[in-house]
Amino acid sequence: MSGGSMVAARGGSTPELERTVVARGSRAPVSVRPPPRGEAEPGCSALLPLESMALVALVWGRERAAELFEGLKESDAVRARGYLAGFAALSSARRQARVAVEFGVRPDAAARLRGVMEASPEVLRREIFRRLPPYHRSLFPSLQLEPSGPEATEQVCALAERLIREATR
Repeated sequence: MSGGSMVAARGGSTPELERTVVARGSRAPVSVRPPPRGEAEPGCSALLPLESMALVALVWGRERAAELFEGLKESDAVRARGYLAGFAALSSARRQARVAVEFGVRPDAAARLRGVMEASPEVLRREIFRRLPPYHRSLFPSLQLEPSGPEATEQVCALAERLIREATR
């Protein structure tokens, strides 16, 4: 690109270049042989799961999520908007859980859990530890699993669960 077109591409007179849309296509070279039974052809709906695309669009695009599907085939865009409507209807906690299930636990979950445990008062720390899955409990070898006491109110338990979700997802 020349200097003049670079300036135009950065924003002055070409609003099309400022839009972001989701599009699907094959990055790998297309094989000459027909795909085996059960595999999708390039440009087909099964290349990327529309449900995952809708979830990512909602998480990252929020209000603009529906607009991001303009680059898809019309049938795929309609299905993706349907998934989007379903995800938008979920509560925040359920949406976060769905993201965690779909895309996994945060890579820095261990460090975040340690930080939460250090910053929490003793009662909350015990409840957090009680509610951690076994593979996360191994991060805290000095703690032992104890039964819940009377100081572990419903609010403390709910907060412990929320802090675990926030640290790991």
